[in-house]
Amino acid sequence: MNELQFQMPAEWAPHAATWLSWPHNADTWPQNLELAQGEFLQFVETVARFEPVNVLIGKIQPDELKFKSPNIHLVPIATNDAWARDYAPTFVKTSDGILKSIDWFYNAWGGKYPPFDLDQKVAEKVANCLQIENEKIDFCLEGGALEINGRGTLITTRSCALAKNRNPNVTEQDAEAIFRRSLGAEDIIWLPGDAIEGDDTDGHIDQLARFTDDTTVVHAWTVDPHDPRRTAIAQNIDVLKTEMAAVNSDFRFVPLPIPDPIQYCDLIIPASYCNFLIVNGAVIVPQFDQSEPDANAVKVLSSCFPDRTIVPLPSKNLTVGLGAFHCLSQQQPAVKKRW
Repeated sequence: MNELQFQMPAEWAPHAATWLSWPHNADTWPQNLELAQGEFLQFVETVARFEPVNVLIGKIQPDELKFKSPNIHLVPIATNDAWARDYAPTFVKTSDGILKSIDWFYNAWGGKYPPFDLDQKVAEKVANCLQIENEKIDFCLEGGALEINGRGTLITTRSCALAKNRNPNVTEQDAEAIFRRSLGAEDIIWLPGDAIEGDDTDGHIDQLARFTDDTTVVHAWTVDPHDPRRTAIAQNIDVLKTEMAAVNSDFRFVPLPIPDPIQYCDLIIPASYCNFLIVNGAVIVPQFDQSEPDANAVKVLSSCFPDRTIVPLPSKNLTVGLGAFHCLSQQQPAVKKRW
């Protein structure tokens, strides 16, 4: 019998739900946890307008949380931190709708933030909730390191996937074999990564470049030629354009300028509008309390998603934890339709 062929769907494919984790770690938000929770509450309620939301709450009593939408479901799975993109399942499925969980080895971005034992167990526990297969992968990675379109083109970064604090003995060829087998990736684009100041993930792709359809990529940029972040970002985007042109000459690239540098709660904030989240019928866009850059991000993404509602939401306090809406979420594909 032939082995089932699984593929990671693009984020704009229909979702069955979005998975999130309640932010509770005071080490992540030492000065503004309640403010971050307020932004998270608004984020959850907004996602629930468009699709079901499953929120991991551990031992928190449901009545302690002020969710209102009946589309929000509270799941008693414990976590160390809130970054569900990175430790929740990377979902893949077959063309006839069989869903599977890909369970990467997770070590909190190279062992930076122990403990992370609870987060390591989340993918398997979610898979058990859904009664689907959970495949543990002997490869250290986070979901925020992966960006794929509907044709099997995957973008990732060497600075993350091949980092010595994750995979010290893994080659690029080894990693590509894993991506092809586990995610159904066909063409793999490697960027240098590590370009957004303050990013503690070693260069997650979801801060740098995102597909908006099969042949369009929005990418971080800075319009200020003197911006110290420009050189590293430009190096990544030059590679992106060159490598993707070799795969398909039809790819289109749309700059998505990052906000002005942000220092808040004694931190350099890795703010990028590329950390938007696509949900059924909508795109949720982080806003950083900068009127002109925030409005421009909404304008750019409106042009890229003409058939979806663009919903800007405040995220400055959440981003003190060094991530935004995409980092906080993991989509579960619907299984009634082909990708």
